[in-house]
Amino acid sequence: MGSGSTGLKDKPHGSVRRQFDQLTREIAKFGAVGGAGLLVNLLVFNLVRSVTGLQVVRASVIATIVAIICNYIGFRYFTYRDRDKSGRTKELTLFLLFSAVGLVIENGVLYVATYSFGWDSPLQSNIFKFLGIGLATLFRFWSYRTWVFRTLPAREAIASAESFLEEEPERPRPGSSPRIR
Repeated sequence: MGSGSTGLKDKPHGSVRRQFDQLTREIAKFGAVGGAGLLVNLLVFNLVRSVTGLQVVRASVIATIVAIICNYIGFRYFTYRDRDKSGRTKELTLFLLFSAVGLVIENGVLYVATYSFGWDSPLQSNIFKFLGIGLATLFRFWSYRTWVFRTLPAREAIASAESFLEEEPERPRPGSSPRIR
């Protein structure tokens, strides 16, 4: 019995830890892109509202569409750049479908606040727009990672990792003698 572990007990824990770390990184990247999208959304919303005579919800829909475009670019090329890139038409179609559902959630909250309760001052509109964005973000995170930016199947991920490893020259470990082939 050596001092090292057999790895039998460590593998499940290591796998869970690795999955948790990956999810944490994904949430951070999603949050960074989403934060930028939030700023775009609120800035465009307030700009359209102050410059045009559009109703609150119409201005909000325009702002949401601009943010959706910015978010797709951020998600595809930053958050989910390592995900499956085949079937871009399907990916974009699903992204737009789930984004449209998010748009309805986000602007539904604003619509109810504005037209059911009469809360339509600039401050109230921004508060309810922000709350709507928050609810829609939860839905979007789940739907994007589940349906739109799917992970590569395991065999493709393994093949990709193997090709990466083959590119790296084998280096001797410190304290070991180099192998003769």
